[in-house]
Amino acid sequence: MFGRIANLFKGFLSLFISGVERRNPEALLELEQENLRKQVGQFNQGLASHAGLSERLMSQVRKLEAEQRDLRAKATAHIRAGNNAAAGQYALRLQSVEAQLTENRVQLEQAEKTYKDLVKARDVAVQTARAKIESLKGAINDMRMKQAMAELHEMSAGMITNIGGAGDTLNRLETMVTEERDKAAGRARVARDAVDMTQVDIKEAEMTALADQALADFAAREGISIPGEAPAPAPRSLGATETGGQGS
Repeated sequence: MFGRIANLFKGFLSLFISGVERRNPEALLELEQENLRKQVGQFNQGLASHAGLSERLMSQVRKLEAEQRDLRAKATAHIRAGNNAAAGQYALRLQSVEAQLTENRVQLEQAEKTYKDLVKARDVAVQTARAKIESLKGAINDMRMKQAMAELHEMSAGMITNIGGAGDTLNRLETMVTEERDKAAGRARVARDAVDMTQVDIKEAEMTALADQALADFAAREGISIPGEAPAPAPRSLGATETGGQGS
């Protein structure tokens, strides 16, 4: 039972992780890039160890080649000196050195070939992985762009649907505004009709008459004739009035 619960929990966890990976492919790609760097580093460490083995074999081959030349020279010298016993010992040692040299050369050749193959395999694997990573980057960017375009299209479709669905609301709003406007116009008309215009006309006539009288008085006092009316009499000065009074 506990095993089934554990499997169920693992299944839910796997679904959750898969969902997170689907929503964040950039993070997953970055993780894979980091894993690639670590794998390349570990591979290079192994490659360095193999290169060290090749270097040891090369040193051993050079050492055996030097020993071979020395033994050959000594064996030749003893043969020429007639010291066959010593020459035989050197010749025997020379055979052993040459056998080791042959074996080491074969091992060195194999090690060098293996090293070159490993370097080539590493380079090909890294290039392939990098090409795939770049391709995935392009695919992710294209996916993001298409998702954005899809969201825009869905948004546009939703706006069109909402606008079409809101037609009844707009019509009701227009009806309400029209009704209120007509009501306001009716109230203004009723208020205007309720005003007693007779008093307004009388007041206006009084103000006009007073204005005309004031204008006439001013024109008469100043001796100014108003166009369209009879000329105003010339004002009599105070001195002329007094003289006329004394003569009479």
